[in-house]
Parts: sequence; C-alpha cells; structure tokens
Amino acid sequence: MGYRFSRTDVGYLGGAEGAAALTAVNELSLTVKSLVRDLERVRRDFGEHAGALVETVRLRRRAAVKLPGAERWLFDDDALQQATPTVVAAHRARRLAGRPVHDVTCSIGAELAALQQVCPAVLGSDLDEVRLAMAAHNLAGASNVLLARADALAPCSSDTVVIADPARRADGRRTHDPAKLQPPLPDLIDAYAGRDLVVKCAPGIDFDCFLVGLPGVSAHSRTSGVGGDPGDSGPGRAGHAFGGDISGSSGVRGGSGRDATVRRTGRGSGGLGGMRWHGEVEVVSLDGSVREACLWPAGLATRGVTRRASVLSTGGPGWTITDAEPDDIPERDPGDWIIDPDGAVVRAGLVRHYAARHGLWQLDPRIAYLTGDRVPDGVRGFRILDRFDFREKTLRAELHRRDCGPLEILTRGVDLDPDALRTRIRPRGGTPFTLVVTRIGSTPTVFLCETPPVPR
Repeated sequence: MGYRFSRTDVGYLGGAEGAAALTAVNELSLTVKSLVRDLERVRRDFGEHAGALVETVRLRRRAAVKLPGAERWLFDDDALQQATPTVVAAHRARRLAGRPVHDVTCSIGAELAALQQVCPAVLGSDLDEVRLAMAAHNLAGASNVLLARADALAPCSSDTVVIADPARRADGRRTHDPAKLQPPLPDLIDAYAGRDLVVKCAPGIDFDCFLVGLPGVSAHSRTSGVGGDPGDSGPGRAGHAFGGDISGSSGVRGGSGRDATVRRTGRGSGGLGGMRWHGEVEVVSLDGSVREACLWPAGLATRGVTRRASVLSTGGPGWTITDAEPDDIPERDPGDWIIDPDGAVVRAGLVRHYAARHGLWQLDPRIAYLTGDRVPDGVRGFRILDRFDFREKTLRAELHRRDCGPLEILTRGVDLDPDALRTRIRPRGGTPFTLVVTRIGSTPTVFLCETPPVPR
C-alpha cells in the first residue's frame, strides 16, 4: 500500500520549499537495494516530509511512460494506476474538441489535462479533497479549468458533456457487472438522463446485454466478427467480444473519495433494471494492450456506428475501424500467414471488418485468428511452415527433428496451458519457432510458424 497523502503534504510539495526538496531527493537512486539507506538520509534532511517526498519522486519516475510531462505532477499510487494514459486521453479529447466538458470523476486531473487543450471550458469534480488539491497543482497553468468537490451522482453543471470513469472494484474484487461499478452505471445513466454522458468502462463488461444500436444499424453488424467460446478470453485468446480485463479506474462515486459511500441499487447483473444504452462502444488499445472501453451517447456517436476499435501508439499515429465498414470475407483454406488482430478489434467484435479491410479471412468462423497471403503494414504476422492435428507426441517429435529452440506458443479456442505444453515438449535446439494452436471446426489444430521479430 502506498503512502497516504494529506492536504498538508500537497501544500508542502507544491510550494517552493517542497519543490527544492523534491529536486534533492530525485538525485537519490531509491532502488529496492538502496531504499532503506536513502530513506534514512531523507529523514535526516527533511524530517516529517520524508515519506511524501520519497513517494512522490518514485511515482514521478513511474509516470514518465504513462503521463509524459508529469515530472512536476503530484499523485498517489492508486491515482497513478487509475489515471488515463495521455495518448488515450488526448484521443478522447479530440472527439470532444470545442465542447464544454465536465469530468465528474476527475481525480488528479489526467483527463482534464488533455481536455483543456481543445475544449473552451473544463470542469472537474471529485469527492476526494486531497486528489482535488493535487489536480489544482497539476493544472495550475490552465486558465479554462474549474475544480469543485462534488458527488458524481449529484449533477452540479449544465450544458456540458459529462465524462465519468466508475471504479471497477466491488467488495475488494474487480467487477464486470455494470450495476456494481462505483458509482453504478445504471445510476449514472439515471443521474444524467437527457445529457450527453460519456462513460469509461473495462472491456470485460458484457455490453451486449444492454447496448441498443443507432437507427439504420443492423443487428448483424453489431454482433458479427468475434470467434471463440464463451469464457475463452484473455491474452492470446479470442473470447466474447468484450472478454478480458484492464487496470482500474477512478475511485468511489466522486472518482476516488476516501470518505465517499457507494449508493446501493436493487439492480442485478441480469436485468440492470431495464437499462439501455443508445450509442456507440469504443474499445481502445495502446501499444498492443487493451486499456478501456468507452460508451459514447447517440448525440456524440458517429452516425451509423455502434462498435469502434481504436488502436493507438505512443510512437506514431493510430487507426480506427468501425462496424459501418463491410464485413464480407471469403471462406477459404489457410493462406501463407496467420494474423492475430489487435485486442481492441477482437473485443469490439470487428474481426471480420478488419479482415475485409485487409483482404484476409478467418481460420475458422468462430475463431479470431485471421489468415491471408500478405500481412498488413505494422502488424506481426506468422508465416505458416506446416500444419498438424494436435497430437502432443507427434508435435514433440517434429519439433525435435527441426532443432526447435526458443518456442512461442499462441492458443485460442482450445483448453491448453502454453507454459505447461512448452515444459513437456522440452525444446533444446537452436531454431526459434512459433506454434499457433487453435480449433478448426471441432479439431484441435497446430500451425508451425516462423517466429517473427517483436516490433519495437
């Protein structure tokens, strides 16, 4: 558990004395090996402020990748974990450019920092006074930002687009039940009825249970393009369109308030009290990792779109695909390559749309692996060398015959532990290979592939 900051800590760290102390502490290594020795030195030099100083320096170092430019920011450990990465926040802000926006779970201000650059007026509110003070420090140079202490379920603005990021833990566990988010998604929708409400969620939530499409969008286009059996989700697997998990989000009701209480509802996960969402679901990945899903209301959604995948990168431009694009693809034997679509594409249910865009097709209609005779630019493809029915003894003998060494194993649609299989095969050679183990029809099948370089 991280250091528990107080308002007094924030005042000290944000002042000239604290800034000078942070500069001095930043000269220390603060590694696991040196931490005890470094802490003793900081306590000797700065007394009661030692904990706040050391924690802030360590958090700033961790934040460098997620929040570029945050080397002067203040945050606590939970807030940094929950903060929206700058690239993702900027992507969302571009969709809201020119509109006044109210972030009702603003925490330490990561979302506000992106919004204030493109929106004329930005309001941030939270129940946690310490995090609000941190947000005030972090956004001190932004003249178009106003902060207020308020409950996310008690509207305190008008004529704004509302953004909410409910906490994704209930009773200490991560939850995919919209009614158990904090604040509960049904309550948020009720509180801002008639308003443009944008909600950030974990992609593990089953949006199919309450998503209602926009006029002119067919049910087929909303649900096609996902392979795998129910529950077959997670890294390297293709489960439900929205299977899997990501890191947490802003805290309780106001975003993170330690003194906040959660409004309990009688709604269960089965019916959600008849809750319906009219609009668009956008699943966002960053550098190959799915970060979040975002519910966009009909008033802010693109006409004719209910599903969107946005694939972002810290090192270059991103791209987007929607269910408004064609999804007609051929049924053919495997081509020369296997392509594993980005997780945002899989979880948004847009595998067929992605395949159609790039002239690919599926290995099996229920599986999210794609195949073709070429690999889309910027994508890691696996060139097929051979194909077998999955029999472990035969596979082991074939890999030993080929002098298999480093072995990458990808699985989807089969109940198989890649690490356990690798241990049983015991590759000892010098040639790297990749195994793609999946299901073709009802038959477990393994494709032996060249191992491509990992993109940098």
